[in-house]
Amino acid sequence: MYTCPMHPEIKRSSAGNCPECGMRLVLAKHKNEKDVHAISHDTHAGHSPNVFKKKFWLSLVLTVPVLLFSSTVQGLIGLHMTFAGSEYIPAFFGIILFLYGGLVFLKGAKIEIAGRQPGMMTLVSMAITVAFLYSLAITLHFVQGMDFWWELATLITIMLLGHWLEMASIKRAQGALAELSKLLPDEAELVLPSGDTKKVAVVELRVGNSVLVRPGAKVPADGEVIRGASDINESLLTGESKAIRKEPGAQVIAGTINGAGALTISVNRIGDDTALAGIMKLVADAQNTKSKTQILADRAASYLTTVAIGAAIATWLGWGLFTHASFGFILARVVTVLIIACPHALGLAVPLVTSISTSLASKSGLLVRQRLALEAARNIDIVLFDKTGTLTRGEQGVIDVITNGDTKRLLGIAAAVESESEHPIARAIVAAARAKNSMIPQFTDSLALAGRGAQAIIDSSIVYVGGPRLLTELSLTVPEAIAHKATEASRNGSTVTYVIQDKAVLGAIVLADVIREESKEAVALLHAMGKRVAMLTGDAKDVAAWVAQELGITEYFAEILPEHKSAIVKKLQADGSRVAMVGDGVNDAPALTRADVGIAIGAGTDVAIESAGIILVGSDPCGVAKVINLSRVTYQKMLQNLAWATGYNVIAIPLAAGVTFSLGFVLSPALGAVLMSLSTIIVAANAQLLHRAKL
Repeated sequence: MYTCPMHPEIKRSSAGNCPECGMRLVLAKHKNEKDVHAISHDTHAGHSPNVFKKKFWLSLVLTVPVLLFSSTVQGLIGLHMTFAGSEYIPAFFGIILFLYGGLVFLKGAKIEIAGRQPGMMTLVSMAITVAFLYSLAITLHFVQGMDFWWELATLITIMLLGHWLEMASIKRAQGALAELSKLLPDEAELVLPSGDTKKVAVVELRVGNSVLVRPGAKVPADGEVIRGASDINESLLTGESKAIRKEPGAQVIAGTINGAGALTISVNRIGDDTALAGIMKLVADAQNTKSKTQILADRAASYLTTVAIGAAIATWLGWGLFTHASFGFILARVVTVLIIACPHALGLAVPLVTSISTSLASKSGLLVRQRLALEAARNIDIVLFDKTGTLTRGEQGVIDVITNGDTKRLLGIAAAVESESEHPIARAIVAAARAKNSMIPQFTDSLALAGRGAQAIIDSSIVYVGGPRLLTELSLTVPEAIAHKATEASRNGSTVTYVIQDKAVLGAIVLADVIREESKEAVALLHAMGKRVAMLTGDAKDVAAWVAQELGITEYFAEILPEHKSAIVKKLQADGSRVAMVGDGVNDAPALTRADVGIAIGAGTDVAIESAGIILVGSDPCGVAKVINLSRVTYQKMLQNLAWATGYNVIAIPLAAGVTFSLGFVLSPALGAVLMSLSTIIVAANAQLLHRAKL
């Protein structure tokens, strides 16, 4: 049986999408199982835009006869439409509206009171209940006065409209989870032992199965490529638009989109163990955790509930004891205060921004594990990068070819000698030759020379590829022009490999830990933002100096053991500077934990990095600048919403209490409901503008 994480009451016998919210249906869990897709609706548990939409439109229809047959409204518009029993029409439809449209608020109030956290639902319920009971008493002639049926009807209808718009905003804000859940295909093409294929539901896949992913299809599960080659688009998970080349041995992620080639994949992770499930859990956790700003807003909203009740009592006593106002007028003031002082906008100000920023982050390849980390990122003074695997790729690559002849020819000859070797340097030389389309000549008698290099016969000549030790063994002298550049490269910490043919040194190939193409841009972006950038590494000082110079970093720490990295973070923090540590999450855990903000980069499919507050799914260090920018714009939106929500209440509560009565202006309960709903809508709309932020 399949069910929706957001609407557990919806059950289907087959996989598909939820008709209510569009999320992918998942296998129903037993009560003792943990569902990583579960999403908290906070105080709106069980609510959805469709519920409020239906209630609003029906309530609007029911409100029309209440307004038409209300004596007050007829007097205002100059309409006189009466017949026997028409005076009871407002009461008839008003009672239906209270029980139908108002029930959702009454249920919400019950939950708030049971949880000892009275809030918006409690205040709205108090207001509509008082108005309902008073109007009912007048209609049944228990007391004399003017009823509130039309005010009650418009009040409930307007509040339902406000909630409909609000829940639609919340649904859009939490859209990241819905979008992620839609990434998985419903079916996979299982490769049978006979070599034939069979379509099966994705949920039926097991670890060890082989699946065929055709061109343009989605990868159904995490796994390893065992046959074929293709480019895969991982942008929806990593935020990197460039397709990634996948060949046998490469790992693929469920939900990514295959390119033009067919791939056969051996499944190694399914269900809740996949990277996609891990990402969804992190997104859900981040949306449900609270930042300092949100905690402050929640506390203020709680206080405002007490203030609202106190203001309502003060309004009642003030008008009752010191004026000759009618009971109906006083009751209208009390109801208006209760409605207009609802802390809804204040309670929504931060959570909605939080949900949208988390959604925006996931679409940009950023996973926020701790909301406090994202909030703190805007105040970072120093960004400390670990070199290997972060600013560099952590693998050997050809960075220069030194020769007096043709560089492509030299690379081709070296690749021929090294083509049968599995040594990292050999693989790097072969990869560089292929990347430059060098012609790799035919060879024979390939032989590895332990600790020195390799040799092979090309065109009846013995060709060697190896380091300085091989030169000594062969008693060879390197030409001065080549020797000068090779010595300089060695001094910078690079590995120099010589190519020798017929006892003559043809040239040298310089290899080093390849600097990521994006690293220079990342450092420049951070400098432009006014941030200090530092680097630490366990490599020699010459290597560190070379990488730092290439990237424009002036502050670096070399020959640092993994266990001493956290000490460097502490040293940088000594003067009060706030430090963001950026590492690959492997041996950087202590430093990531000690830093004010820990950012794990190049995490790939390993999304369960406990030591980092923020994870960059891809390998682009430019994501650090995105984190800081997202932190800034998120905080700005939070402040804007809080300023509006608090400022609105400061002005609106005295108006609701009737301080402008002497000026001839009295705020009606219906207008109060409009203003209260408008305040909520403004906060929601302002939060939605966060989608336009360019990180």
